[in-house]
Amino acid sequence: MRVEEWMVKNPITVTKDQTIQECVDLMKGHSIRHLPVVENKKLSGLVTESNLREVFLASMIEDLKLEDVMIKDPITITPDTEIEDAAKIIYRHKIGGLPVIDNDDHVVGIITVADLVAAFIELMGLLKSSSRIDVILGEEPEAFETVSRLIRSHGGEIISVGISEHRLRRKRIYFFRLKKAEVRHIVGALEEAGFEVVSSIA
Repeated sequence: MRVEEWMVKNPITVTKDQTIQECVDLMKGHSIRHLPVVENKKLSGLVTESNLREVFLASMIEDLKLEDVMIKDPITITPDTEIEDAAKIIYRHKIGGLPVIDNDDHVVGIITVADLVAAFIELMGLLKSSSRIDVILGEEPEAFETVSRLIRSHGGEIISVGISEHRLRRKRIYFFRLKKAEVRHIVGALEEAGFEVVSSIA
């Protein structure tokens, strides 16, 4: 999935000559936490709720300009960036959102943590009626294909697969999310084939 499918298109923007109070009012009025700062239609900075919270009181007694508090040269992505890459950037830099720009540096969107969560919920099928089987596959190179085939041959239809490291065992657990099904027979077949089923949810 690409960012353009999940970003907020044509986000509200501000210019450097707007006041901090105006930005605060915009954020409150539209329930947003990020405002791209544009100049001649091109991105020149980013102001966030946390930026404004830090300087709001000071701005009431000092002559602070938006240019003084905005993030200059913020990290950006393009509409064709993969959603997984956007998530990695946000996680790595511990930020709440990313301006999305086109080849001319025009702001065409913004994507936030909330948008990414929505994308991954859709990707993983979490809101669909579903079942789940968590399996440790082991080291065999064909293990994933074998488990997938066993699930399908026993009536399971795979919606998505997630992977995580087991905190204690230091082994990879594969989370197979299936269309709602009775999973006892599938679990039995997997265990009979030598795979360790960590848990299952019907």
